[in-house]
Amino acid sequence: MYSLTFAIQNYKNMKKIILAFAAASTFFAACNSSSDADKVSATDAQEVTTSGDTLNANIAESNVEWLASKGLGKLEIGKTQHHGTFKLQAGYLLVDSSNAITGGKFTIDIKSLKTDDMTDTAYTHKLEGHLLSPDFFNVDTFATATLEITAVSNTVDTVGLLMKDATHTITGNLTLKNVTKSISFPAKVSQANGVITADAHFTFDRTQWNLSYGNDKSFKDKFIHPDVTLKIHTVCSK
Repeated sequence: MYSLTFAIQNYKNMKKIILAFAAASTFFAACNSSSDADKVSATDAQEVTTSGDTLNANIAESNVEWLASKGLGKLEIGKTQHHGTFKLQAGYLLVDSSNAITGGKFTIDIKSLKTDDMTDTAYTHKLEGHLLSPDFFNVDTFATATLEITAVSNTVDTVGLLMKDATHTITGNLTLKNVTKSISFPAKVSQANGVITADAHFTFDRTQWNLSYGNDKSFKDKFIHPDVTLKIHTVCSK
């Protein structure tokens, strides 16, 4: 009887682990589409610029998308892709007298995470709930993520760049789960009639922000690729 009970309990535990791996890899696995997204490196957080006129983000017209794939091993056996969105909670740009961007801050509502590609409503809700749980984003403690601009350059190093229409290089402090690191990425910035539109598409290593399964880098997290790709579109005006 003891052996049977032990076997049943082990089966239940293994089932939980498999479901956890499935949820994790769906969102955090290798972004195969990252072939068209530039990879950023994380460095120490930089000083933030606070001077300039404020242009507020149009929340309805701005959006944040995520795109990920999952697969087993380097060959990505059984690879599938998934995509979804976050809502922008708040945001603004700072500009100087010539309307050049000097700073800004954007807040992403992590609780708004949605998966858009699955038709099974029950599984979609289960997956989203697990990603928002303490195993991953832990939204009860870390409800938002922020990107705060520290520098903007109107020069772009096009050598090896995947975003061919980039017009600027933006440096900012990305904060996830109370970890802040500086990243630099190419962006397409345009201005018309007092409105500034900015688009960015980049991949980052989630583990550098402690975004790991159960907040560890143990065997459980080895099934999950560290890269995550984000596509950000913002529209700002007075």
